[in-house]
Amino acid sequence: MSEHSQEQKNAARPRVNSPEPFAARPRPSVPAHVIRDDAEAIATARRLAVEFAREASQRDREGWLPIEEVDAYSQSGLWGITVPRAYGGADVSYATVAEVIRLIAAADSSIAQITQNHLALVAHITLDASEAQKQELFGLVLHGYRFGNAFSEKDSRNVAAFETRLVEDGNDVVVNGKKFYTTGALLAHLVPIVAVDAQGKGFLVFADRDAPGLTVTNDWSSFGQRITASGSVTIDNVRVAKSRVVPVDAFDRPTAAGPISQIIQAAIDAGIAQGALDETVAFLRTKSRAWIDSGKEQATEDPFTVAAIGTLALRLHASEALLERAGHHIDEALRRPGDETVTAAALATAEAKVLTTEVAIEATNRLFELAGTRSTLQEHNLDRYWRNARVHTLHDPVRWKYFHIGNYVLNGVNPPRHPWN
Repeated sequence: MSEHSQEQKNAARPRVNSPEPFAARPRPSVPAHVIRDDAEAIATARRLAVEFAREASQRDREGWLPIEEVDAYSQSGLWGITVPRAYGGADVSYATVAEVIRLIAAADSSIAQITQNHLALVAHITLDASEAQKQELFGLVLHGYRFGNAFSEKDSRNVAAFETRLVEDGNDVVVNGKKFYTTGALLAHLVPIVAVDAQGKGFLVFADRDAPGLTVTNDWSSFGQRITASGSVTIDNVRVAKSRVVPVDAFDRPTAAGPISQIIQAAIDAGIAQGALDETVAFLRTKSRAWIDSGKEQATEDPFTVAAIGTLALRLHASEALLERAGHHIDEALRRPGDETVTAAALATAEAKVLTTEVAIEATNRLFELAGTRSTLQEHNLDRYWRNARVHTLHDPVRWKYFHIGNYVLNGVNPPRHPWN
């Protein structure tokens, strides 16, 4: 492509923070590839990560939405890897899911986060949907359909309080409300809405992205995770067939729903840490200078720098080990659901979340300390790692992970069941 053609393409790319509603993306014209096993999933993630890394800095700097990248991502089959084998999916280990997300996040953590709610929703379909709903919705996933989300509400009293309402009307439900933090909804084909009925019972309402009355606005203005398509959704008398309404029952009994949501978040943070460490090493090898007191010629010979890199690598590897361990506990909780297995999965995932949060913040801070002042120049855009880590690790407070782990070890109290445990 010529330089002029590339400039024209870049000028036409949709950007973040537009006040205008964003039109729905076309549904897949050809079926997505179907991944068959764990090894293929990881190999595919590695290949895509190389592609996604190429323009990651430019996308962040310019605010380009990753439309082509997300299309390639879902068409690769990686969005269908947790569909059960009985419905045509690979049903991979959650240790593999964590590794896939970690690899993608190391390349571009915004793209990795766009997957998060989709995979959590696939788990909810497995746990709560009827057989007919599983047949339909899993079929759409394997075809390449993407789920966004319309869960959280910015002005409610807490994250689990919902003002969005549904009422039955013949064979449909009608939904009204306002949502925020709607990661992925902008680029989705279906937007599952969390709504409650008159009795306060929660449901997932799988609305078409282009349903009349459903408006998605790209008004996400955070300084980090800038291109996650995480704006707002307005739901104005949106009508959806009852066949697309799934009850939220997974937290009323011991299930792996919470740990599944959390392990994906932890894997994103581990990926950010990996990306930051890779950038630090590359900068030290090619651009940084040794400090004068070290008596060394190269920054890579500075003993304090060498030790700091070793410490980061150690902590990153420890977080990866905890991610893998948590994934296997989730697998066991899915095979044998019960208080014991679900609690083990929740606690193992909480431990991984703590460590991945800490190493993401540390690695993105230390990048500048070790690489030096020149690493802060705008031309490098390395602050995107810190910005992304700082914003994404706010998803839920890690201080409560310490409490739940300690309360179980000391007092035998199981962590509460909800999407943040």
